[in-house]
Amino acid sequence: MIDKAIDTLNEKIGFYAAFLVLPLIGVVVWEVMMRYGFNAPTSWAFELTVFLYGIHFCFALAYAHKHNTHVAIDVFESRLASRPRTILRIFTNAALFIPTIGLLTYYMCILAANSWQQWEHASSSWAPPIYPLKTLMAIGFILFLLQGVAKLIQDIRSLKEPH
Repeated sequence: MIDKAIDTLNEKIGFYAAFLVLPLIGVVVWEVMMRYGFNAPTSWAFELTVFLYGIHFCFALAYAHKHNTHVAIDVFESRLASRPRTILRIFTNAALFIPTIGLLTYYMCILAANSWQQWEHASSSWAPPIYPLKTLMAIGFILFLLQGVAKLIQDIRSLKEPH
């Protein structure tokens, strides 16, 4: 079952991505210590925190979608019975989520490919390469899109099961 494989993949990646907060905390603590303790701020800490958080965020998208923890307004859905709720989820997933996230994923992959072609670096004094980061962000969006497909498959399957 492809949906179970996607679920398992995103569960594992989400678990390990959660550990990105540890180096993020370390960098923030280092910067605060250097800036306020020694009056010697770094030129790289802020940018690195943005990179770490961006990767963390992109890898958490699919995990959060799998566990239904994204912010949602379910005023209408909560009033529906199980079967109409599932039909509504199938419709919104197929008509809104997959096309929208599919386009975002497509363009994120193009941005990552262009970044690799240019060997893109940040325009700061530190000037780290950002093509690997854009690639990781594209992977995060791919995983998010795949999780939407997995949820669509699961909802369609649940309609076929007798209640």
